[in-house]
Amino acid sequence: MRGSVVGKILEEHIVEGELRPGKEVSIKVDQVLTQDATGTMTWLQFEAIGVPKVQVPLVVSYVDHNTFQADFRNPDDHRFLQTAAAKYGAFFSPPGNGICHQVHLERFAAPGAVLLGSDSHTPTAGGIGALAIGVGGIDAAVAMAGMLYGLKVPEVVRVYLTGKLRRPWVTAMDVILELLRRLTVKGGLGKVLEYAGPGVTTLSVTERATITNMGAELGATTSVFPSDERTKAFLNVQGRGDVWRPLEADPDAQYSDEIYIDLGELEPLVARPHSPDNVAPVREVEGLRVDQVAIGGCTNSSYQTMKAVAAVLKGRKVAPRCSLALNPGSRQVLAMLAREGDLADMISAGARLLEPACGPCIGMMYAPPTAGVSLRSYNRNFRGRCGTPSAEVYLASPLTCAVSALRGVLTDPRKDGTPLSWPEEPESFPVDDGMILPPSDDPESVEVIRGPNIQPVPLGKPLEGTIRGEVLLKLGDDISTDDILPASAHILPFRSNIPEISKFTFSRIDPSFPERAGKVGVGFIVAGDNYGQGSSREHAAIAPMYLGIRAVLAKSFARIHCSNLINWGILPLELVWEEDYEAVRQGDVLELKDVLEGIEEGRVQGVLADGRRLWLRARLTEKERELLKAGGLLAYAKERSA
Repeated sequence: MRGSVVGKILEEHIVEGELRPGKEVSIKVDQVLTQDATGTMTWLQFEAIGVPKVQVPLVVSYVDHNTFQADFRNPDDHRFLQTAAAKYGAFFSPPGNGICHQVHLERFAAPGAVLLGSDSHTPTAGGIGALAIGVGGIDAAVAMAGMLYGLKVPEVVRVYLTGKLRRPWVTAMDVILELLRRLTVKGGLGKVLEYAGPGVTTLSVTERATITNMGAELGATTSVFPSDERTKAFLNVQGRGDVWRPLEADPDAQYSDEIYIDLGELEPLVARPHSPDNVAPVREVEGLRVDQVAIGGCTNSSYQTMKAVAAVLKGRKVAPRCSLALNPGSRQVLAMLAREGDLADMISAGARLLEPACGPCIGMMYAPPTAGVSLRSYNRNFRGRCGTPSAEVYLASPLTCAVSALRGVLTDPRKDGTPLSWPEEPESFPVDDGMILPPSDDPESVEVIRGPNIQPVPLGKPLEGTIRGEVLLKLGDDISTDDILPASAHILPFRSNIPEISKFTFSRIDPSFPERAGKVGVGFIVAGDNYGQGSSREHAAIAPMYLGIRAVLAKSFARIHCSNLINWGILPLELVWEEDYEAVRQGDVLELKDVLEGIEEGRVQGVLADGRRLWLRARLTEKERELLKAGGLLAYAKERSA
């Protein structure tokens, strides 16, 4: 990675370790962002560590997920977050101000900065040249407390872009869908994608951010673009030109691999149910009747995108049997659309306007009908994530979505026939930070207010020499964090209450799981490849830990979830042989022997009740072994800060 953008940023931030792929390093953190679905627990963890003030130059607490206020629980969390931010030294972005990734890109992200975020789509800021990494909430809390962030050095893959997109109908969304088609949701594991080549200069910062945002679906640690003149122009019109710095790879930069994409050869693409990598050209799928369309989310909700959508809708009507909803990314974007008349065009076309928030992407409103087809410009289409388990969700560019909404069927937008120019970035943005609240000048006077739903954070148990329990659930490949602990409007309000939210663990797969786990006391999960893909929600580790899960045996793990398991004292073990996976049955009694010695050697011995032995690889760093022995990162951090 020598000479790459990623290498340069890491060299500036490394404190301990050797900068070689696969090695563990400790790096300084410049910025941390949290959001309300994960942030309430993050701030509770920060309090539990016992540090009186955040020790990072910039922390921003956003409210953008749980904005649906059906009862007291969500607004109580929002009040807790606002008072905690004021007291402990963070900025606060209230509900309605925008999606954390879009707002952070506009108002805070900086080239060359290391940003950690308790949201898997934190890599959005890679579009501006930041090294932005999604992490579990406890990783964010520990970083806020001033501790270094431990990172397994990833491989750096150069994605070399040539040519220009065939605008307006081929967009940045089609670039990342093409990468998902080629690499799959597992293709980025252990890697950072670094974009380069003459095609980069043809993309705006917000288009780059679309690509880095959805790069999370590749399983990549993060994605990053260089910081160039277009980056400088974007920061200047946002009134933040002082944070710009040039940041480009050296001509002789080293990469582990290279991928080449001619932007001019791309066409409109669509991801079919139920995975973002199930990609095909729209022309091969068109004609499918669509019940609803949603445009926006953290992937495609910038000013440029929404203005292009408004141009498609102007003077036309959404098909009678189709519903269209729009959720702009920020208050800034919404204000610009209103002032320039685009909002009126959208509303006149029959679109429903949702507030600038995550909303439908996590099933927090606008769920499809039973067995309905939903076309969305979002980043995930896992089964049930939209709030309707029987629905089929397709992912496509905002313009494919807009044209399809007008026709009521999935349509290649190139057939629309409407003269349309892709809008350029504006010469100025209406900068108004009045809704972003700074920390208090008198933190001692601030009372952190907790509602009755906010409960203390549980701690994991220190790792034992022998662990005996029951295999409570056996699963297949690509189990997502939505499968482990779903989102949706009736579950998300319990994010600050682990005893309650744990009752929904694996509820879409096996509703009896929480009760069975409670009776057994100590249990294991067995799964296939890519266990824990998707969001960074650490609740998908905390809730199983609370229910007595001590280890997960899988063929392979998604990066963030593997870290979350370790952070909460759950041992992640890899099943080396396919026959071992096949041999284990749900309900089997399993004993892990000599665990403390085994994790030092990188191999733990598992024995089933019938005497069969399993070869279980413990792929752990020295720091991760320490965390497991302590019972997780929170217990470790409390001990270190005492």
